[in-house]
Amino acid sequence: MLKNVYRFARPALFTLGPEEAHEASLMALECGLYPRSIKADDRVLAQSVFGLEFPNPVGIAAGYDKDARVPDAILGMGCGFAEIGTITPQPQSGNPRPRVFRLVDEKALINRLGFNNGGHAAALKRLEARKSRGGIVGVNIGANKESLDRGEDYVLGVMRFNSVASYFTVNISSPNTPGLRDLQAPEALDELLTRIMSARSRLVKDGALRRPVIVKIAPDIAEDDIRPIVERLLAHGVDGIAVSNTTLARDGIKSSAAREAGGLSGQPLFRRSTAMLARIFRETEGKIPLIGIGGIGNGKQALEKVEAGATLLQLYTGLVYEGPGLIGEIKSFLAETLKSGGQSSLTAIRGRHADYWAKQPL
Repeated sequence: MLKNVYRFARPALFTLGPEEAHEASLMALECGLYPRSIKADDRVLAQSVFGLEFPNPVGIAAGYDKDARVPDAILGMGCGFAEIGTITPQPQSGNPRPRVFRLVDEKALINRLGFNNGGHAAALKRLEARKSRGGIVGVNIGANKESLDRGEDYVLGVMRFNSVASYFTVNISSPNTPGLRDLQAPEALDELLTRIMSARSRLVKDGALRRPVIVKIAPDIAEDDIRPIVERLLAHGVDGIAVSNTTLARDGIKSSAAREAGGLSGQPLFRRSTAMLARIFRETEGKIPLIGIGGIGNGKQALEKVEAGATLLQLYTGLVYEGPGLIGEIKSFLAETLKSGGQSSLTAIRGRHADYWAKQPL
């Protein structure tokens, strides 16, 4: 029902530019104009992941609620968790407009936003104000474009948000900040994680809660680089890996917008991101949780992410094209799949098709 309503509403929303539509949706959520999830989540969807109790595996990816304006509305729509950011120490306006482009025929977006956000102080104030409301709210941290010490920007994120973040996601994979993806190189990654994990250790030593640290990687990592990157992530004891960010690839894209610079998200990213997810799952031997991101537009694709190795899922572009009803659709599909197969949890099917997906070309 909700999906049909959105099909009628979407043409009107799409008369606005992508950023204007994005802002309109945020304002609607801030005003309480969104569909509430009234039905309790099926218990087969619940999971304990890096010490947190997730009522269901569905979340909205970073990039939607950059400044922590609507985490409670996201949870209220039925997501099992929310993630704000990417947030940088200082406010920054991002790249010049236009910088977001719809590829409607492909159900995709290209963006080159460039970490536009209001900075640490504003987001921290909002998260402190909603702290007592509970729910899992992660904080996605990044570095300012003009920063002289990007590693320090990530350390500042951990130090400043530790009291309000359920977990941290270290974003080193956006293609829209020059040189950021260089932090994925094993040597640079080693140095960065040493600093981040040392900062977390200092906080814990001083009596603060130990927050999980997740690293978000790109889907464009070269095949030969996967193993050394994963080795560094495991050596530093990260709590999870988010797979993946947007892609610079334009395989099979016919839209004229394909020539625009920036990261591609949506349906064309599904195969590449799922193949990378499965490779990471096999390389980690399923030892740490993975967040599957990229191209999820229906329940079947969400299931395929889990079967490729995902413990949790995140959506963004799929919601632009399918609307908020996608959240409930995915949860129902996963629950029905588990029950029809006689399984009591997502753990039973996680990674069962990883070998198949890992053989797919990147």
